[in-house]
Amino acid sequence: MSIVSWTPVRATKGMVISSTAHTATAKELFSRYVNTVYQTAGLEQSGLNMDVFQKALTGYFNIKAKNNLAQNSSVITVVDFTKSSREKRMWIIDLLNKHLLLNTWVAHGRGSGDEMATSFSDTNESHQSSLGFYLADDVYVGKHGRSLRLDGLDQGFNSNARSRGVVVHAAQYVSEATIAAMGRLGRSFGCPAVSPMVIDQVINTIKGKSVFFINGTSKNYTSKYLNNSIFANFIAPDTTTAAMIESPKL
Repeated sequence: MSIVSWTPVRATKGMVISSTAHTATAKELFSRYVNTVYQTAGLEQSGLNMDVFQKALTGYFNIKAKNNLAQNSSVITVVDFTKSSREKRMWIIDLLNKHLLLNTWVAHGRGSGDEMATSFSDTNESHQSSLGFYLADDVYVGKHGRSLRLDGLDQGFNSNARSRGVVVHAAQYVSEATIAAMGRLGRSFGCPAVSPMVIDQVINTIKGKSVFFINGTSKNYTSKYLNNSIFANFIAPDTTTAAMIESPKL
């Protein structure tokens, strides 16, 4: 099975590696990889900002380096709450095949704002959305029907997701009809809610510990998973990733 991964540098006896050249090479490879996936998957045309995508991928590789993902996990979900709820601001991307699997609407918490999400919190009963990196975990059936639990990975920003009941679930207010009637989507109690029309596709695609990233406007958000120095530990991608960089499916 092909996987998305990076191969660590292993110095052999008598081998001297320039740390400056090493870091530059790794960053260049990563930049090329980001651009290749971005262009091949048509993410610009779908409205996903390149900087947001690069941030999400940086987190993906940091999380993968900590062995928090299954070896065959190549799907990432990006939610960009800097965009209006009138826009399709959730993307599910297959990194291995450089393919956009789904671009759809997603609601933010009612405590975060009306059309735009401008406030974020990890506090119980805040009814606000929480920023950062999550793992999309297990499926359950609750008051909203079939739903997907999220585990927040960013301490202080989304680590209370489980206790707050922040999950991916279906909501009737996530629809074009609601936008037409109200000028925006309806809002949740903090969950990234999606349309009932796509809930099964979303859950079936991202369940089982895939990376789920929510981007927002907060200048206070920080994450250890946005550590760019991770690329200094890798000299080049493995042959699978190298082939994806060198031979994109145009």
